[in-house]
Amino acid sequence: ARYLGKDDIRVNLISAGPLRTPAGKSIPGFSSMEDIWVDRAPLHWELADTEPAARGIVALLSDWFPKTTGEIIHVDGGLHSTGH
Repeated sequence: ARYLGKDDIRVNLISAGPLRTPAGKSIPGFSSMEDIWVDRAPLHWELADTEPAARGIVALLSDWFPKTTGEIIHVDGGLHSTGH
């Protein structure tokens, strides 16, 4: 973000909770991570629902955040806020 801003390039990241995709399921220990999210996320987390993460991506790519850069947006049902 620091170096690309001069070219009006925004650099942001979506930090999504676990999603039950072929790539996600191939991560060692994924099943134990699934249980933690389902049990502890303040806003219910559905492992098969990619829409919340997709909406975050669409929002960041839209004109709604024209001067947002260098950010990590957590789309994880709020689990990051609980210290887990």
